[in-house]
Amino acid sequence: MPADHADLARVEGACAELTATGQPVTFAKVAARAQVSRTTLYRHPDLRAVIDDHRTRSRDATTLTSLTIQVDQMRRSLEAIAAKVRRHEETIRRLERARRTGQQ
Repeated sequence: MPADHADLARVEGACAELTATGQPVTFAKVAARAQVSRTTLYRHPDLRAVIDDHRTRSRDATTLTSLTIQVDQMRRSLEAIAAKVRRHEETIRRLERARRTGQQ
């Protein structure tokens, strides 16, 4: 039986807050922040999955391999964005040239 949307949102928010502040994501801390009982967290597989996901991400984020992968992904994303900006700038230059020659 899935948890209701409000509980799910509160648990997500609690996990995000704990992760952002560098605190461990535990069932007790999530329950306290989300204002739900630990029994509710354990009883609903979707809530447990949210907590487990945040635990895994926060643990993996500190390994050197994980950081290397994240940096590489960010570098590739930045290169793709830079290429897109260059294409847009070239399009703008072409349009401006066409507008100038059309006005003369």
